[in-house]
Amino acid sequence: MSAARSAGEAAARAPQPPPTATRGTAVIELRDVSQWYGNVVAVNDVSFDLEPGITGLLGPNGAGKSTLLHLMAGFLRPSAGTVLAFGEPTWRHPELYRRVGLVQEREAVYRSLSGWDFVRLNARLHGVADARAATARAIERVDLGAAAHRATGTYSKGMKQRIKIAAAIVHDPELLLLDEPFSGADPRQRLQMMEMLRAMASEGRTILFSSHILEEMERLGERVLVIVAGRLAASGDFRAIRRLMTDRPHTFAIRSSDDRVLARALLAETAVRGVELGDGRLVVRTDDFGRFVTAAPRVARDAAVTITELYPLDESLESVFEYLVSR
Repeated sequence: MSAARSAGEAAARAPQPPPTATRGTAVIELRDVSQWYGNVVAVNDVSFDLEPGITGLLGPNGAGKSTLLHLMAGFLRPSAGTVLAFGEPTWRHPELYRRVGLVQEREAVYRSLSGWDFVRLNARLHGVADARAATARAIERVDLGAAAHRATGTYSKGMKQRIKIAAAIVHDPELLLLDEPFSGADPRQRLQMMEMLRAMASEGRTILFSSHILEEMERLGERVLVIVAGRLAASGDFRAIRRLMTDRPHTFAIRSSDDRVLARALLAETAVRGVELGDGRLVVRTDDFGRFVTAAPRVARDAAVTITELYPLDESLESVFEYLVSR
């Protein structure tokens, strides 16, 4: 076999990068998608599009985030509705994997393999022309060069997450699906990975990452999809969603030197919807978080009452999601 023929066949086997999607082009499309397992509904009538850039999939544990990622990756056939990637159905479409990288939250690495061998194996499975160079680039991008030749069984959880990301990007995918990618990472590692994902998005890629931590969305997500109990509760610009979460009704508990006097004084405030006395504390309901926390100390001072404790009763992420669903 001639050298020219060998080179030609190698080039044919190597993944050919398709035209990069541009802003305004839907890379992923979900239309009326549902997924159920027996009597359990994991995803319920969800529709959205994903465009190039970074999108956060936010929701409590068990909300259906992983199921949605598996549907988009083609691991699951939707029970109802349509899931498209690059205009094609994701189910039973193996050619899709040349353009997609996936990192699953609970996916295990091969403990006996070094990080280098694990990433290089993925490069070879994707038919990357220069697997060695691609492996080096991917490992350097996740900042694991110093540990590349150690067995992955010796890695911390954060390091395992990063080596899985390296394996997922080794073939230079256009679409990257990440399930809780920052789990186990320390603050420095999180910042480094966020910078890496921003850089990849700036190159025209589409990145979807799931999280149940609001702060991760605030620091990285340009757009957010809020999933609760398998339903799409809200979607759009993160700042608008955050305002919606902040502007919702809030409930506070207050302990003071005289709860009855403070209750009467607070009822005169327009930001206060109602008060309730009992259990050695004062429970206050408000429609305006910012105005209330500013007014409460002033009202207490004017009433000659000392506030000894003030704390929210409904600040869990689950309560925020329940509010969004009920709207």
